[in-house]
Amino acid sequence: MKSFTYTITDPVGIHARPAGLLVKAAKAFAGAEITVSKGDKSAKATQLMKLMGLGVKGGDQITVSVNGGDEEAAAAAMEDFFKNNL
Repeated sequence: MKSFTYTITDPVGIHARPAGLLVKAAKAFAGAEITVSKGDKSAKATQLMKLMGLGVKGGDQITVSVNGGDEEAAAAAMEDFFKNNL
C-alpha cells in the first residue's frame, strides 16, 4: 500500500469540476483501489458524490492511499494530479 498527504491549494477545494477529473484519472487504474481521506472520513476516488461529500476546502490536508495492482504508477499519477489540479 502506498500513500501520501497533500494540502489542498485550490481555495474552493474539491468541488464538481476537479472531483470529476479526479474520478476520471482514478478510473484509469482499474487494478488499484484509490482512497481519499480527510480526518475520519474517506471515499473511494471513483465515487464522485462521496468525494464531494468529504467537504474538502482550500488549506485542508488529505491523505491519498493506493492499494492493489500498479501502486507505484497510480500513486505517482494521483500525486501529480493533485499538484496540477488542486
